[in-house]
Amino acid sequence: MGLESLSMAKTKVSETPRFKRQRRLGTELPGLGKSGALDRKPYPPGQHGHQRRKLSEYALRLEEKQKLLFHYGLREEQLRRFVRDAKTGKVTDWVDNLIGLLESRLDNVVFRLGFAPSIRSAKQMLSHGHVMVNGKKATVASQTLKAGDKVTLKDYTHVNYMLAVKSPRLELPDYLSKEAGTQKDTEVGVFKEQPHADAIPFPFETGLLAEYYAARKA
Repeated sequence: MGLESLSMAKTKVSETPRFKRQRRLGTELPGLGKSGALDRKPYPPGQHGHQRRKLSEYALRLEEKQKLLFHYGLREEQLRRFVRDAKTGKVTDWVDNLIGLLESRLDNVVFRLGFAPSIRSAKQMLSHGHVMVNGKKATVASQTLKAGDKVTLKDYTHVNYMLAVKSPRLELPDYLSKEAGTQKDTEVGVFKEQPHADAIPFPFETGLLAEYYAARKA
């Protein structure tokens, strides 16, 4: 199956639920892959989607948490664990630290480097052993990188890499850089430093997330 045919097949089976999630939140989440979720239908799905919604304070806070779950492809318990880690030690702004940790995850870095068209596809590449960190095979998507870590691929003809290069999703963030690899048409991604909350690639209210977890005493 050619690159274009494979891309179309993936779109048919996965685009609808991902688009619905983004429409429900009114926010395009780049980590889910293809852009355009809100282009034709910038309103929630369902019979009453066109009607103006008045959300409760709880619902507004919950939506911010859901953005993180969907964009980064996390389960509830995974996010809770990252929240606990973000609050550990002398931290003045735990939400800023949380976003920094999530952006430092290896699956996200592979995506943000433009090595995969979505975070989900980056997870797939990791599970199949196609990603290396500092020259060693890495398979754990939740691994957080440290300053100076270098990310490469085993095969730069991998379909996910080719799809990402063909249709770039996001610009390279400030906390990453790229350099030419030792072989032709290869790239090395460099993790420069843990980023801050402003690195998150979609509209996000840090205060609402803090309020959500404060109310839950988590």
